[in-house]
Amino acid sequence: MSDIHLVGLSGSLRKNSSNTLLMNEAARLFAPARFTQGDMNLPLLNEDLNEGDGPEAAQRLAEVIRSADAVIISTPEYNKMIPGVVKNALDWLSILKGGNPMVDKPVAIMSAAAGRAGGERSQYTLRHALVPHRTRVVLAPEVMIPGANNAFDEEGRLKDPKSVEFLGRLMDALKAEMALMARETAPA
Repeated sequence: MSDIHLVGLSGSLRKNSSNTLLMNEAARLFAPARFTQGDMNLPLLNEDLNEGDGPEAAQRLAEVIRSADAVIISTPEYNKMIPGVVKNALDWLSILKGGNPMVDKPVAIMSAAAGRAGGERSQYTLRHALVPHRTRVVLAPEVMIPGANNAFDEEGRLKDPKSVEFLGRLMDALKAEMALMARETAPA
């Protein structure tokens, strides 16, 4: 599996974001794989900027995702939804020339939030936002990290063993979805 390319997207641009930590922890549990974090710091969607090939930052994100075998998305919850950073990136990916790189990608989603639900509503809205992208979203187990400000140790590892277990199971489910997709697309 070391030739697998896993791309991670963090819905928070904040330095030391708990969602970036969660994304990195998921990548560690997914290993072995080549891991790349996609840069979500994109200009706001504006059709005037989509002339030619579109903004360079959006094109770079699309190319990274296009090269991926699977994608993980870790999202915070802002006002009971996904943050604008996530929605903006998904919108750019849907309109760039060359086609949507998310189509048929196996995707695992997770969330970390300060509240006690751990970003449950943001996961719901993220699943909804992914529908037009026709991704292969792994449905379970759902990984929601509550009290995210205290959920990680100094090395960026999840402290709660049950959370680590569920995150590992989610990464196993993502690998299973990749294997299923490979069987479906293999020549007969």
